[in-house]
Amino acid sequence: MVSKESKIPLVVAGLLLGILMGAMDNTIVAAAMPTIVSELGGIEQYAWVTAAYMVTTMAGMPIFGKLSDMYGRKKFYVFGLLIFLLGSMLCGLADSIVSLSIYRAIQGIGGGALMPIAFTIIFDLFPPEKRGKMTGLFGAVFGISSVSGPLLGAYITEYISWQWIFYINIPLGILSLFFVTRFYKESLTFKKQKIDWYGASTLVIAVVSLMFALELGGKEYAWDSWQLISLFVIFGVFFLLFLYVETKATDPIISFSLFKRPIFAASQAIAFFYGAAFIIPAVYIPMYMQGVHGGAATSAGLVLMPMMLGSVVGSSAGGILASKVSFRSLMTVSVMFFAIGIYFLSTLTPTTPQHLLTIYMILTGVGVGFSFSLLSMASVHELPASQRGTATSTNSFFRSLGMTLGITIFGTLQTNLLTSGLSSLSSGGAPMGMDGGSRELLSSEAREAIPAPILEQITNVLSSSIADTFLWSLVLVICAAIAVSFMGTARASTGKQPQEQTVQKTVTEN
Repeated sequence: MVSKESKIPLVVAGLLLGILMGAMDNTIVAAAMPTIVSELGGIEQYAWVTAAYMVTTMAGMPIFGKLSDMYGRKKFYVFGLLIFLLGSMLCGLADSIVSLSIYRAIQGIGGGALMPIAFTIIFDLFPPEKRGKMTGLFGAVFGISSVSGPLLGAYITEYISWQWIFYINIPLGILSLFFVTRFYKESLTFKKQKIDWYGASTLVIAVVSLMFALELGGKEYAWDSWQLISLFVIFGVFFLLFLYVETKATDPIISFSLFKRPIFAASQAIAFFYGAAFIIPAVYIPMYMQGVHGGAATSAGLVLMPMMLGSVVGSSAGGILASKVSFRSLMTVSVMFFAIGIYFLSTLTPTTPQHLLTIYMILTGVGVGFSFSLLSMASVHELPASQRGTATSTNSFFRSLGMTLGITIFGTLQTNLLTSGLSSLSSGGAPMGMDGGSRELLSSEAREAIPAPILEQITNVLSSSIADTFLWSLVLVICAAIAVSFMGTARASTGKQPQEQTVQKTVTEN
């Protein structure tokens, strides 16, 4: 029999496992993607596997956040967890890059419930004076999961098979499901609200249309083709419809009233720009290691480890200092580290020493780590419990939106830079040994068939395309820095919550 005092830690353990699983999924797949592409083909859809997960995650976040405010956190957390596990099992069965992308989209629906609701439960369970440490802990799990993700993904891919990077979610998910369903029981005073289905549907259609337009542009279709123009028109129409619907909805899926608070609005903008910038090294550093240096999947995974360790340090420091230093001051430090790290990554060449790359990744990780704990705290700053689900899910939504658009836009940029560079090496088409595209660079067997002088030229082009992509991403960090200046002087609250607005949380007696 588990004592009452032991049950909250067990609930926290279950939530941490869920976040560990959801956050690890991004990096474990990023580390294995070069190998997956070399086996399944479809390098043209390289970014789709990540983008498919992100767009469905993003679409689900505001919906699940609103539903959790209306009907409780537990049932939607469990629902999301079950869908995530189903998607994981399907991903392991994928036999093409297209089917893998579809199954990743199913996974993403579940992921849209896991992380924002887990953070909301923590804000409900703990008083303000303890939230800094807890959000720091949860933010650190993002870093820890990202450290274990690349390592585990690389090891499993190289020594077992890439399918098991998805199956590994099953035992973690079962443990999380057991802890949360067995030991967490909530008692909430619900406010009857109307689900904003029109807002949710118009937003999803707008974002998906934009993502496909950016992904297909310059590859499958010309930018001035009717297909691309149609997608952009659909995006514009449905985005305007979304804005209109939200102003009329009784209970909007994304409450515009929250954006009247400067700290909330600034936090969403920072989350957007940070998400767009951070996904770029997570995706392209493994490609740099495997495509430029010819490393195995293990090397591609290991190279992300310093960045993720840095994020653990940044997240923990942010959570601990949040009640002592203003959000704006801490995020200013965050931006400085982030900008310096990204700038140095833009100087990568085929001859960059490993120890310098390690330093660059640590700086980048520390910078982004602060945001994992601070932005969710800033988003719910002085909000009643009845709005926390919406606030945390909105913050997660904007981070995911940034990641989705970031990987799409900068993925297109990197591909165009690579294609342009490869074209300049040949007067009549693809260079010798590159008839299958840059996919050959991700396969050690294919690399051996390319003459050394030509391989050197090709890897130089790939390295340059990745470095230039990092340089352009500095624009995102600069935009984040501007948003930080609007956060004001608020710091994490240590006072008591308003009694009339507090949601009482309890755990089961047995």
